[in-house]
Amino acid sequence: MRHNKKFNHLGRTASHREAMLSNMASSLIKHKRITTTVAKAKALKKFIEPLLTKSKSDTTNSRRVVFSSLQDKIAVTELFKEISVKIADRPGGYTRIIKTVHRLGDNASMCFIELVDYDEKMAKGVAKKATRSRRRSKKAVGTEEVSVSEAETPSVEEVKEEAPVQEEAPAEAPAAEEAK
Repeated sequence: MRHNKKFNHLGRTASHREAMLSNMASSLIKHKRITTTVAKAKALKKFIEPLLTKSKSDTTNSRRVVFSSLQDKIAVTELFKEISVKIADRPGGYTRIIKTVHRLGDNASMCFIELVDYDEKMAKGVAKKATRSRRRSKKAVGTEEVSVSEAETPSVEEVKEEAPVQEEAPAEAPAAEEAK
């Protein structure tokens, strides 16, 4: 019986699974978003969220604990310098899994996993709906344009007074005749 055994082994040995999750976590920290299968993304989420929580306190011990899991100096440095500052006030839920299309070869369900605070589109809030322009009668459009154009456009005399006088440059015809 498999009572209370919820851990997904992902069809790998323990050492292979640990190395794969470590590499995926480093890639997620460096690139802020990676594409993978849903099962791997769920396993990665369980792996990386405690590391992100640990990175909130920048102590030597927490750096060593995170480095023992990631084994990548660049990823650890970026995690503690940039990412921990952005997630400091977030109580949890640092990653987001968004499902995409199935993989072409084996029909595996694919998704991308990303750091929540680094998604520019979602961070701005709800996307504004594009308003469709409706066709209006020419009479309605014409009357609006006339009223706006009369109020804002200066008269021809005002334009002539404000425009600077430009002197014409001498023609290059004499130079062409001298060259012959």
